[in-house]
Amino acid sequence: MSGALERPAVVSRVSDLIGRTPLLELAATETGSRLLLKLEMFNPTGTAKIRMARAMIDAAEAAGELRTGGRIIESTSGNTGLGLSVIAAERGYTFTAVVDHHAAADKLRAMKALGAELVYVDADNDGGELHTAAREELAEDMARDEDNAVFTEQHNNPANAVGYFSVAHELAAALDGDLDVLIGAVGTGGGLCGTGRELAKLITGFTTIGVEPKGSIAFGGPAHDYFQSGTGTPEGAEIGALVDFDLIDEGVKVGDVEAFATCRSVARTGLLIGGSAGGVVHEALNRLPSLPPGTTMVALINDGGEKYLDTVFDDDWMAERDLLAPDVERAVDEQLGKLRGNR
Repeated sequence: MSGALERPAVVSRVSDLIGRTPLLELAATETGSRLLLKLEMFNPTGTAKIRMARAMIDAAEAAGELRTGGRIIESTSGNTGLGLSVIAAERGYTFTAVVDHHAAADKLRAMKALGAELVYVDADNDGGELHTAAREELAEDMARDEDNAVFTEQHNNPANAVGYFSVAHELAAALDGDLDVLIGAVGTGGGLCGTGRELAKLITGFTTIGVEPKGSIAFGGPAHDYFQSGTGTPEGAEIGALVDFDLIDEGVKVGDVEAFATCRSVARTGLLIGGSAGGVVHEALNRLPSLPPGTTMVALINDGGEKYLDTVFDDDWMAERDLLAPDVERAVDEQLGKLRGNR
């Protein structure tokens, strides 16, 4: 397993550090089933999405759509933008991130620090609403009106999914084919479906479970606002072309309260995970005890919790939005305590 996860001792570019992220056994049952977390926060920028950011730029360059001195434009809640900021800085491109105030403030500050230009679709509105459709429309318009500019369009870009093929190879190598359940968040669809598509070439017989926030519409309604950022399909936005329902055996929804309570509970084990990852872990923990003996379940943890210290891990922010739920946190604490004792 160690060989699959080793990184070069010395690299020459930040992007050379992408991938080879570790697996952490978070919990196990008395019957030998275990929950492993694929910790994508060990990528540069602390997120999985730098994998697909690099793949999208590689594809744009190969197609001749992006040339020396060009501009990259993307609609982003933050993590994709962070990845594109790094790749743009390395290759000498300008990157314009079309954003709204729904994104975590630390993600926006980090993109700007990396040299990105931020363009807000709701500059006069600091209420935190999600404006995915408006962001994408503006990004498309900006790219259309400028020579040597490309809208990477992550929700419909096939290279998005290609960027995650490496995750499948890392899992297959690290686990020697011993993987029964793959569970992950569904936003653009690239992460879970790209990993699942490639993994099916390497391992047979595993089940894929997609998780989206309650209020998202990929797995049906009702639609309503939610606070998990960088995931799901909000009302008014089209389901991304990369969400391949033929590859997802089951789609489930997890509410903000449960997702964020799980983040806060997992933090007390020493690990900070992001908001949507909390939803994935919540669903995984609920399923783990009922799985057949000896099952290996892998949860894709797309980013760490450091970007959410002002939101998910801030009591005042949580309370103002009626998301603070000590009873739910205690329930997850008890669940984790029992399952971690079996490791």
